[in-house]
Amino acid sequence: MPQRIFITGYGIISCIGNNIAENLTSLLQSAPGTGSLHHIDTVLQHEVLVGEVPSTRNELFAMAGLAPAEGYSRNALLGIIAAREAFTHGRLDLNRELKTGLISATTVGGMDRCELYYQDFLTNDSQNAYIDSYDCADSTEKIANLLGIQDFVTTISTACSSAANAIMLGARMIRSGRLDRALVGGCESLTKFHLNGFNALKILDKEPCKPFDQHRAGINLGEAAAYLVLESEDSIAKTGNEPMCELVGWGNSCEAFHQTASSPDGIGAFMAMNSALEMSGLKAEEIDYINAHGTGTDNNDLSEGRAIERLFGTHIPLVSSTKPFTGHTTSAAGSTEAILSIFCLQHGVVWPNLHFKERISELNFSPVEKLMTDVPVNAVMSNSFGFGGNDTSLIFKKVNAGNAGNAGNAGNAGNADNAGNADNAGNAANADNAANADNAGNADNADNADNADNADNADNAGNAGNAGSQE
Repeated sequence: MPQRIFITGYGIISCIGNNIAENLTSLLQSAPGTGSLHHIDTVLQHEVLVGEVPSTRNELFAMAGLAPAEGYSRNALLGIIAAREAFTHGRLDLNRELKTGLISATTVGGMDRCELYYQDFLTNDSQNAYIDSYDCADSTEKIANLLGIQDFVTTISTACSSAANAIMLGARMIRSGRLDRALVGGCESLTKFHLNGFNALKILDKEPCKPFDQHRAGINLGEAAAYLVLESEDSIAKTGNEPMCELVGWGNSCEAFHQTASSPDGIGAFMAMNSALEMSGLKAEEIDYINAHGTGTDNNDLSEGRAIERLFGTHIPLVSSTKPFTGHTTSAAGSTEAILSIFCLQHGVVWPNLHFKERISELNFSPVEKLMTDVPVNAVMSNSFGFGGNDTSLIFKKVNAGNAGNAGNAGNAGNADNAGNADNAGNAANADNAANADNAGNADNADNADNADNADNADNAGNAGNAGSQE
């Protein structure tokens, strides 16, 4: 019997809050965090809306519990803040004999500082401390060193599916017995390169983005960091952690239709969602809510919508995109939106698709328009689709805590969001489906950056006019 995978901790920082509690409050108040850009000096500063974390560099150092020092990018600081919250919540400081890994995702790495000091790198040695921070793995190494995680440390970069792939890889490492528990997720900060690249693709909306709307006009970029603690049944039996929910399915595809656009019929999205659904052991009608990739681009929303209709037929679940709240946090989107999806399981809510007014004419469904409360949400699907067609879907399900490795409550005061809200989970039931655990060609290359990596090669002249880009 394969090990079941439980979520026992999480942490997040985004434009709508500096921690789990603040993010949840903003969502419950339907309060988006997008606005003007303040921390980057660029010609686009007054032309675009972004989901920028309002804190300054020094404020982020303080939140990370660090003294200001050279060599730390904004990306690394965001990652440290969210990872430390998840680490504390999941009590990873205890039971050090358990094999513990860190799988962190990012694409821009430390570009925010390297953009400022590039000329210094060429002409003098005054800013050399930031050279190493350019590497995507720098933020991962800093998190691992600060938290003392050594058993397994790696970085994933598959564009906007990166953090979802980090979650998937962590689950597969646990299921294969290589790890007992894992801290998984991603971090991404806004940079000039980021903004200019997506601007070259002509897919930035200068107004609040409106996913799945007939008149959608593009993306509002954002920045965030979000991490989850995954544990096996055997690990929970030792740690006594209270599971908040169970990761019952995952699927990854790489349709490679185009460098930046997804296929018109959404075959990659369909394959990822279908693989996750098959692994979960759930029926299509048992998915209560889809947190869609829903970027607000012409290409993605129609392609994803067609894939949803193909998979779910006439029984389409409640659907919304939460990117109007946070902006599109690119490589951190998979873990950011996984946490927002888990909130739905815990609190019986479904988030609204802000700014929606008119259904896409080619689709037969509309997203949720208003916050829904007191909703029976037992299973959620979270989609994250990246450049190159690297598409990933995750399914989270409520779990009967009494049946989760006899975890009980272990008196974990840190579980402030109370996995008890996952009561009445029904039967989480061996949904792991061993026959699909490795999902032959869909998930095995989750960490293969070659397929979708260069998410930021948006200045590719051949694509600069491609308004159909999915991300």
